Amino acid sequence: MVKNREILNRRIEKILPNEEALLELMEKQKIKLYQGFDPTGGRLHLGHSVGIRKLMDFANLGHEVIFLFGTGTVLVGDPSERDSGRKLITQEEIQKNIMHWKEQVDPLVDWEKVTIMQNGDWLSELKLQDIINIASNISAVQLFKRDSFQRRIDKGDTVWYHETMYPLLQGYDSVIMDVDLEIGGTDQEFNMLIGRELQKKMNNREKYVLTTPMILGTDGQQMSKTTGNCVWLDDDPNDMYGKLMSIPDGQIISYMKNVTDIPLNEIEEIDQAINDQDHNPIDAKKRLAYEVVKQIHTQTAAEDAKKYFLETFQQRHTPNEIPFIKFPEGSTVLDVVTEEVGSRSEAKRLIQQGAIYLNEKPVEDFSELIKDDDILKIGKKKFVKIKIEQ
Repeated sequence: MVKNREILNRRIEKILPNEEALLELMEKQKIKLYQGFDPTGGRLHLGHSVGIRKLMDFANLGHEVIFLFGTGTVLVGDPSERDSGRKLITQEEIQKNIMHWKEQVDPLVDWEKVTIMQNGDWLSELKLQDIINIASNISAVQLFKRDSFQRRIDKGDTVWYHETMYPLLQGYDSVIMDVDLEIGGTDQEFNMLIGRELQKKMNNREKYVLTTPMILGTDGQQMSKTTGNCVWLDDDPNDMYGKLMSIPDGQIISYMKNVTDIPLNEIEEIDQAINDQDHNPIDAKKRLAYEVVKQIHTQTAAEDAKKYFLETFQQRHTPNEIPFIKFPEGSTVLDVVTEEVGSRSEAKRLIQQGAIYLNEKPVEDFSELIKDDDILKIGKKKFVKIKIEQ
């Protein structure tokens, strides 16, 4: 049986202020913990799953786990790791963004073991005196010490007052829910520590902070929707498998530890074998890709994706069965690629790099029209067949 100490050995970057003290508390009682998710986008990527898996580690041991939608804090916009201010978001955009959230993480979550809450339920009810009381516990100097603010100040850019409120509002979540522990990515450490201080001053008790590692994207850079290097949770099995096969070799072990349930001792053996050149990294990637696709989709989907990758990439075959996608007459190659990769700028970049083929010939013209039964190859692994809607 998995014990409390075991779940503190994986998918963890740092535990503050003290790991042993947190473990001691967990041995005495079931703790209450949460992670906040701000709905600033409609799609979640594999990096988001690290914290979700960590939450389920606790939930599976019977601890009280809360998934918190930041429907209140998102109105301010999290300034973490940002060198410019966020555009304010509307309520309509919030609801649109969270529409598919639960569906995307459903394969990873046992909903009977967790509670879902929204901080807009209490933050929208705050009165001026409440905000003053919260703010009186944290110094302005403390808020302006955060690295992203300092970089902007050094460049002569503006730090907006509403952005300094974000860590206060996020921290107040800990007070209202009266939690023992908050989980978040390494980029959230500052905000979570503000919550720890508020919990101490307003509820007179400790709150622990656990940061989870941030995995890198398929190009070895920070995973971001703007760079097109994400493995999305709603990617189809073939795309997901293919993207995981394209990650840098140096990221294999990090991915295995953080986004799979492969036993740690087995991962250590794979790592050692790769270092000793007794194990081909591509075989380790196949294991990684198979495990992720199996959990997000199904075992059958993982088997099919593995076969598809073998046929289309390793053996350089065009698969016999290619999915149809429907487009109206007059659509261009750029229209199709944009729909498939989710970004017009990313679509243009792929075409310019010669990564898009139409009927086995590289595309040179963005505006080239597509026809019925055209076969489009996107990157090295994805094929789609066009069906023109009349």
